[in-house]
Amino acid sequence: MTETTMGMERAGAAPGSATGAARTERVRRRDLLHRSGVYLVTEESLSAGRRSEQIVEAALASGVRAIQVREKDGSARRALEIAVAVSRLTRRYGALLIVNDRIDIALAAEADGVHLGQRDLPVPAARRLLGEVALIGLSITDAAQLQAPDAALADYLGVGSVFPTGSKSDAELTGLSLLGAAREFAFEQATPTPSVGGIGAGAAPPGGAPPPGTVPGERLSIVAIGGITAENAGQAVIAGADVVAVISAITAARDPGDAAAALLEAVGAARAQAESSRSAAASR
Repeated sequence: MTETTMGMERAGAAPGSATGAARTERVRRRDLLHRSGVYLVTEESLSAGRRSEQIVEAALASGVRAIQVREKDGSARRALEIAVAVSRLTRRYGALLIVNDRIDIALAAEADGVHLGQRDLPVPAARRLLGEVALIGLSITDAAQLQAPDAALADYLGVGSVFPTGSKSDAELTGLSLLGAAREFAFEQATPTPSVGGIGAGAAPPGGAPPPGTVPGERLSIVAIGGITAENAGQAVIAGADVVAVISAITAARDPGDAAAALLEAVGAARAQAESSRSAAASR
């Protein structure tokens, strides 16, 4: 997010309304997230003694295009230092920078958005602070949270933990089924479109496939979180995820770049399988 864009938003439309330029940019960011496939979450304490900037650069070089700075074990100053350094890298590679929880750090680093937990600020409050261009993600740990107002106001939903994980001590295991429920919810929120090939508006095609008659950036993306590896990433995509978020699968790997490439390959293969299933269903 540039200083010019941020300043324009402060002086622009009232909260809840977006200028045409802001809306276009936000849709572009949503589309980039949807297409990214793999979403790297940093955690320097889980990076085998390496700096988060090193991990991020290796992942970006392998094709990852969504990065979240999540530094729970260090100081706010170190988190900001990482976010600013990562911002330079994401701009170079045309990737997204999201900051976990800390709206102040997101603003200071000129990030593309923020990821919020269920106990963080409500989405409308975050939107007032960040402006209309920013992406806002929301953690979902049970189906009831999909019915709360914040879910429909977010740009993407981080669902899980879908598998057991050691990266987050407080993670709640949801399994894969919640991904399907979240995907159905995302399609229900999408702009209604005419029936295409027998699959009508609001019907969720298999994971990874685009919604019928809509642009990915025009709807919520579903990001699977928790315990994801190259071996099980495909299961998350088939179950309903558009993107998989990982920490230690990349940060703790001997070669983070190779690990990122393997994850991207696994997600790509699962998306192709999902698209094939959707095409087969539409032809019946």
